[in-house]
Amino acid sequence: MSDQELNWSCEINEVISAMRQAGIRRAAIFSDADRMVRATHPIFDDVARSIGSDRRDYQQHEALFLQVGDESQHLMLAAIHNTRRGQAAGGVRFWQYSDLESFMRDGLRLSQGMGRKCALADLWWGGGKGVIARNSGMDHRDPDLRKAVYQDFGRFMTDLNGCYITAEDVGTTPPDMEHIFSVTRFTTCIPPSLGGSGNPSILTARGVVEAMEAACRFRFDTGLKGRTVAMQGAGNVSRYMIQELLKRNIGRVLAVDVDEHSIAQTAQLCQDDRLELRHIQFSDQEIFSEQADIFAPNAVGGALKPRTIDQLSAPIVCGAANNPLEDPDRDAALLHERGILFVPDFLANRMGIVNCANEQYGYVDNDAVIESHLDHETDHGIYQRCLTIFNNAKTNDQSPMVEAQHLADKLMQETHPIWGHRGQQIIDGLLAEPWARRAGTG
Repeated sequence: MSDQELNWSCEINEVISAMRQAGIRRAAIFSDADRMVRATHPIFDDVARSIGSDRRDYQQHEALFLQVGDESQHLMLAAIHNTRRGQAAGGVRFWQYSDLESFMRDGLRLSQGMGRKCALADLWWGGGKGVIARNSGMDHRDPDLRKAVYQDFGRFMTDLNGCYITAEDVGTTPPDMEHIFSVTRFTTCIPPSLGGSGNPSILTARGVVEAMEAACRFRFDTGLKGRTVAMQGAGNVSRYMIQELLKRNIGRVLAVDVDEHSIAQTAQLCQDDRLELRHIQFSDQEIFSEQADIFAPNAVGGALKPRTIDQLSAPIVCGAANNPLEDPDRDAALLHERGILFVPDFLANRMGIVNCANEQYGYVDNDAVIESHLDHETDHGIYQRCLTIFNNAKTNDQSPMVEAQHLADKLMQETHPIWGHRGQQIIDGLLAEPWARRAGTG
């Protein structure tokens, strides 16, 4: 493979092979002083041009750091969107990607979403995301392989000098977080046995249900009692959402999943006549047309697109999945045209990062800071933020997505009251070193 052949369409293994042949283990793609997107190594020049010309997912991200793990030989990414409010924060996703484009687009979109999420929650954190591409043909349930992967990622975090703080996300488990923590301090959501806040799924679920409550209040002038929810995905957060919905006297919940194990676990945890669980095939899309008051996208991103939006019967869309819209601008407009109230993911599912953000300050019982995000009175809480955005959207006759983006992007321009724009200073220092040629801690 020549230096010119590394582009968006390359498979992940091709990227790893090209980096080996070029004699590099890491590279960065960044915006220079003239806001031009550049790469630290020529084999990524074409990728940098593709990112710089993208108008959907690239939004003046401060840096994208790539590294191949020394022990695991997995491709890893730290995507940093905006650090004006503080260090970039966001979980690390461990997933299968068909090519470099899908891998990097996930990092671009998720990191921007995290920045908006932190801003709307009034947290002094910026937007970041970690992504690890699974190597096809490997057993990623193998404990030794997972230890190698996540310790590689932890060392990657250490070498980024704290411009990005990682946490748990899709495909990553509490034991994986222990492996990260064993080699770096730049992580949150570590297990309680090590002084961390642990799995944030319960709080995330409570937050999304609170957003549903606000959406029902706005759309129907009543709460969740007696309503019907059609849920795409029955995994970890979904289980806790179901429990919370049942506590609030929901009328019926239908949850579907392609994973039989997830269905079985949810059935064991949530035993109630109001709950129906279905194991489905990947191609089955009947959940979109299910008669319900709320459609909850709780699986991976991009589920809502023109074809599936056209099938929706629910007047509200509100779920736990990050980036549920395939194309945010296009698909939010389509939902609005159909009269469907869309609750943006970065407005509804903030509680994971809220849990992680406060970890460093210790713990108190019935933490008032945590609970303020879940009450109905606090201005920056989920319920009131939702109602404010819904009302503004109604006044301006546009999607709540537009209003939420506008408010979040305005808040993201505020700089940290103590540290200023320190994250950019760290990134500038890494690029000046240059980081890409540093030996590293691994």
